[in-house]
Amino acid sequence: MFYYVLKYVVLGPLLRLTFRPRIEGLEHIPDDGAAIVAGNHLSFSDHFLMPAILKRRITFLAKAEYFTGPGIKGKLTAAFFHSIGQIPVDRSGKEAGQAAIREGLGVLSKGELLGIYPEGTRSHDGRLYKGKVGVAVMAIKAGVPVIPCAMVGTFEIQPPGQKMPKIKRVTIRFGEPLDFSRYAGLEDQKAAIRAVTDEIMYAVLGLSGQEYVDEYAVKAKAAQGEESKKFPRRPR
Repeated sequence: MFYYVLKYVVLGPLLRLTFRPRIEGLEHIPDDGAAIVAGNHLSFSDHFLMPAILKRRITFLAKAEYFTGPGIKGKLTAAFFHSIGQIPVDRSGKEAGQAAIREGLGVLSKGELLGIYPEGTRSHDGRLYKGKVGVAVMAIKAGVPVIPCAMVGTFEIQPPGQKMPKIKRVTIRFGEPLDFSRYAGLEDQKAAIRAVTDEIMYAVLGLSGQEYVDEYAVKAKAAQGEESKKFPRRPR
């Protein structure tokens, strides 16, 4: 109930009025039935802008940190994400990844839309990074289409570390559904799930126009952090 109040009465109209998002390819989102919407992840604002423009409810796999923050702010954030039906995902290891897949398959088994960011985290520099294979496993096991999605301009309005977004128009693009039925029964084959994941990321790349990096975002962030420690910026 709270989800629909936010979407249609409070947050949704406010976001559409403020950012005036250009929507392209919305016809590719099915009117009913299970499907995965897989997109790039450039900004905290992505969590709100895409759901606001969809006619259907979409459930995202959200990082567990959003549900475990300290203090009053942490509790309010956790309450908000719970109220809109988002699922916490522990990203700390292989078993955690299996739990996320089970949760995602549960959403799809009910004929609902599942939203996922295959990169696993927000891009720290606006580029598109290598996708993790969980999205492929879910698509093959559930036998559902994957709709690629590109958020364009959200990095500019709210890059990582910026608390309040700039008021600027953004674009949300959806591509044609990707059918992976030819991979049925191959969700345990590394080559198959890698091929599916790469096809999804290539479709997202075509929609977003980002520079692609064949490396996991988490690893690239860590490397940048180590580099910053070795060569800290001098104050001007």
